[in-house]
Amino acid sequence: MKRKLLITGGAGFIGSHVVRLFVNKYPDYQIVNLDALTYAGNLENLTDVKDQPNYIFEKGDITDESFIDDLFEKYQFDGVIHLAAESHVDRSIMDPLAFIKTNVLGTAVLLNNARKHWKDKMDGKLFYHVSTDEVYGSLGEEGFFLETTPYDPRSPYSASKASSDHFVMAYYHTYHLPAVISNCSNNYGSHHFPEKLIPLAIHNIKNNKPVPVYGKGENIRDWLFVNDHARAIDTIFHHGKIGETYNVGGFNEWKNIDLIHLLCKIMDQKLGRPEGTSAQLITYVKDRAGHDLRYAIDATKLNKELGWEPSLQFEEGLEKTVDWYLENETWLNHVTSGDYQNYYNEQYQKR
Repeated sequence: MKRKLLITGGAGFIGSHVVRLFVNKYPDYQIVNLDALTYAGNLENLTDVKDQPNYIFEKGDITDESFIDDLFEKYQFDGVIHLAAESHVDRSIMDPLAFIKTNVLGTAVLLNNARKHWKDKMDGKLFYHVSTDEVYGSLGEEGFFLETTPYDPRSPYSASKASSDHFVMAYYHTYHLPAVISNCSNNYGSHHFPEKLIPLAIHNIKNNKPVPVYGKGENIRDWLFVNDHARAIDTIFHHGKIGETYNVGGFNEWKNIDLIHLLCKIMDQKLGRPEGTSAQLITYVKDRAGHDLRYAIDATKLNKELGWEPSLQFEEGLEKTVDWYLENETWLNHVTSGDYQNYYNEQYQKR
């Protein structure tokens, strides 16, 4: 194999898209997908590549130091794309220590093993850490997050990701570990666990359940199609400059309430309902603690230096996303019922 890559969190939403892209695009790369298969890790996301000769799945925890050491020894990785993370803000408010363990300690364990196994030859190696725009805090009505924006995390989730970012750069500066970071805006698309806004709304509208909207729905987010994010990760991994940070955004800001109204309109069309039917399901709920008002990424650096740009407009991407969920009812039913967690036992335990 030309390269041997470890992709952590590869059974998750973004991770599964990255794994699929790398497995299919680089048949001469060995891709090892490491995932703990917690609630958001779903191997049904990767049924189309599970039998590819360059794909291997390993179940394990990134905080388990001896396991990670053994994994590096076994496969001799020359690259890591680190996506494994606890990522839901609401869950971080309820259980911050779980986020500190996975996002901070887990990243440090990976960094330490990369340093240990690469110490004699750093050339050709790369530790790529995938992070979030939430580390920058909250914007007012104007301005954008740049790679130079000071960190100002406001939730246990964003604080844990900010800490992991700092550890990555500390290993780069202290040990000369070849590393790069990207910070992305909100992703949307297929295979998204339905606790997040868009898949939750699609599921609830389809089943005539209330669609919860925090506060008045005035919070603004920049939305990035997950396939475009996977392309950006591919671009940064192969062409990014060591020691640099790249912001990845969709140039695509929407108020939550406007996004939900657009989604309701699309769902009415797809389900053959009279226009306005789905909007009646919108239910305003108590705002999230410490809810940041606005995120907006300036991805100019990534565009100018590496030539990446989003491939489609939000309305088109959202319609494609709705189509996928409506066409993959079995996947959605397995996720919402918890049956997806049986897939690992059925596919791997018997081998």
